[in-house]
Parts: sequence; structure tokens; C-alpha cells
Amino acid sequence: MFSAARLALSEIFSPPFRSVLWKSLGLTIAVLLVIWLGLQGLLGWVIDIQSYPWIETVIAIIAGVGIFIGLGFLVAPAAALLSGLFTDEVATLVEQEHYPADPPGQDLSIAAALTDTIAFTGVVIVVNLIALALLLVPGVNLIAFFVGNGYLLGREYFEAAARRFMSRAEARALRRANGGTVFVAGLLIALFLAVPLLNLFTPLFAAAFMVHVYKRLSGSVRTRPA
Repeated sequence: MFSAARLALSEIFSPPFRSVLWKSLGLTIAVLLVIWLGLQGLLGWVIDIQSYPWIETVIAIIAGVGIFIGLGFLVAPAAALLSGLFTDEVATLVEQEHYPADPPGQDLSIAAALTDTIAFTGVVIVVNLIALALLLVPGVNLIAFFVGNGYLLGREYFEAAARRFMSRAEARALRRANGGTVFVAGLLIALFLAVPLLNLFTPLFAAAFMVHVYKRLSGSVRTRPA
């Protein structure tokens, strides 16, 4: 498990991944910037105390700090939103590099990937809003963040990797049969997600990591092309 995580981490910064890395990083930053500007605009609309400018300034500063903290929780939904864009591309690179003897996986259709991504993003937003609401409860918010994201990210990325080789029902059954392993893998992704700056690469790391997890659970042996 940990060796697969280390391998995935080294892969996402390697030359073969360079193109998808820059695309993923650029889009992740763009999504977060749009969210930031949207929240700032909403804040400016809500806070309008013309008679007491100093109160408006104080509230704006406090709210701005709150938005900055909240933005950290929004990295998870941003990663979820972008997951469907890069999962197949990253999986293909990992399969070609490390499992060339195995039959190649099949990319999901655009419609299926889009539907899954929208549904997944919605659930992740709800979980992280709950974790954000518990921000003032020591320890509880961290538990909610790691457990919630660990389960959801593990489930989504594992099934995405598995569905390249089997049906949705078969992928779900395989995930349930190995629920403990997939959950621990999801916790590692959530831990990655909690590291500032590094979390911007979550879609790439999670996709590459779960390909290795799926391959090991399905009995594949990692090899390198001659």
C-alpha cells in the first residue's frame, strides 16, 4: 500500500506525466480562483455597512480569513470536479509504464465520466461543508474531514480504475470485497489532500495510486517494459 503511494507520488512529477500535470494544476488553480472570486463577490454584496466603515473593514478582514480557511476545505471538491478529466489519461500512462503485459483498460465514455464526476462532486461538497461547519469543534472536524474524504475518495478513484476493466457492478463488488484496503488507500489520499500546495496535485496522485491498488488486488504483477 505505502509502496504504491510512494510510486504514485514519484510518477506524477516524472516526464511522462508532465503534460497532464500542468493541465491538472492549471485547471485546479483556475477552479479555486473562481470559487475565491465568487465568495469575495458574495461577501462584498452581503457586507454593506456604509454608516460605519470601520465595522465593515473589521468584518471584511475576519470574513476574508474565514474564506481563506474555507478554501482549504474546497480543494477536495475541486479535486473531485477534475477527477473525471484526468483519471483515464493518468491510468493509461500508469498501465503502459508498469503493466504492459496486461490488456489495456478502456476509457469511460464522456457521458458516464461526466455523470459520475457531477454526482461525486456533490457528495464531496456536502461532506466538506459538514467538516467546515465543525471547524470550531476540536478534533471532530479533522475526523470528519479524513474519514469522509477517505471513504469517498477511496471509493471513487478505486472504482474509476476498476471500471476500465469491468462493469460498474463488478467494480463496486470488488471494492466492497476489499473495503478495508480501499478505505486505507482513501485515507492516504485524504492525507495527501491535507498538505498545502501538494494537495493541488490530488487528482493525479489519486488516479495513479488507485491504478496500482486495483492491479495488486486483481493479482497483476508490476513489470517494466524492456
